[in-house]
Amino acid sequence: MIKKFEDITKIEDRELFDKVSAYCDDLIDEATANGSLDEQGADNEYTREIGRVANMCADYETFFMTFTNIKFKSPLVVSIENEMENRSLRQVQAAELLDVKASTFSQIMTRKRPVSMRMAKRLYKVFNIDPKIILEYA
Repeated sequence: MIKKFEDITKIEDRELFDKVSAYCDDLIDEATANGSLDEQGADNEYTREIGRVANMCADYETFFMTFTNIKFKSPLVVSIENEMENRSLRQVQAAELLDVKASTFSQIMTRKRPVSMRMAKRLYKVFNIDPKIILEYA
């Protein structure tokens, strides 16, 4: 194993971060190929070097990088959208079937308004949405 970046203890710019991160990935690939990572908790030159550079990368990410939270749709919203797609319905039409204002239905779909018990019953009766999904994600 050829060690790199032995003279640094801290990463302070993106260019160096990218190089050290790529080096870490290469080390992991090499250690995997030669069996140095086969044993859980192994202590060898690869695991020590990977730990050293990975910690520097993690510190850089913590102090210099901002990450946005991953947003995902609620399984209830996905179920409603799937049912609307199966029936070729637009939101306005779905709202009419559920006997609710289009604006109210839009707020439910964007999770700005909670699903009432009355709406939960309608979702089950009209769209046949799984009650477990309604209960868990309403």
